[in-house]
Amino acid sequence: MKILVPVKRVIDYNVKVRVKSDQSGVDLANVKMSMNPFDEIAVEEAVRLKEAGSADEIVAISIGPEKAQDQLRQALAMGADRAILIKTDETVEPLAVAKLLKKVVEEEKPELVIMGKQAIDDDSNQTGQMLAALLGWAQGTFASEVKIDGGKLAVTREIDGGLQTISLTLPAIVTTDLRLNEPRYASLPNIMKAKKKPLDVKEVGEYGVDIAPRLATVKVSEPPKREAGVKVADVAELVNKLKNEAGVL
Repeated sequence: MKILVPVKRVIDYNVKVRVKSDQSGVDLANVKMSMNPFDEIAVEEAVRLKEAGSADEIVAISIGPEKAQDQLRQALAMGADRAILIKTDETVEPLAVAKLLKKVVEEEKPELVIMGKQAIDDDSNQTGQMLAALLGWAQGTFASEVKIDGGKLAVTREIDGGLQTISLTLPAIVTTDLRLNEPRYASLPNIMKAKKKPLDVKEVGEYGVDIAPRLATVKVSEPPKREAGVKVADVAELVNKLKNEAGVL
């Protein structure tokens, strides 16, 4: 079985995001970039499935700038077999990403696509669902456990009321939640091996997909600073403030 794992280059989650002075977007100059954490979980799950003998090949793919090769090399160091970069310096919205991935799926013919449920930069949580719709494949979103049994895929997913386990017929799309696994650290030998693994760089134009944005960013601004808390003398004063000032009682 072949597994396709899309990964995205995002600002590292430890970095404090800065807004540009003209409020046109986020300042990316000299900012540490990393693989989207949910995508790391997806790569780890794909590697575990391969180690368990359920998969034969893992292909990592990214859509983004030339430097996204760094994140693909990380996926290769974690255990992916080869990688594909669809190079573009433009902002690519979820629908365009899904359309590009559909073209790649048609070329690579994987039985399973595992991807993060969302990216931490735009928090869209749309690409996996859109890809499943475009392909007409089964989908299991917010996966906290994945098991393969023959031609079936058992996905335990998190819902408002608790956990739900569904059975999917392959081929399928799975989007990963935080509780699915703990991604491994790539060892130095594997990092060195990753440099020799194949990484194909392609252009968006090769796929005939229109990636022109459908949305326009009007303004980006930082959230308001939290006001300092206040101390109250007793419960009666607390209740009074909650009732008359906060209006929550």
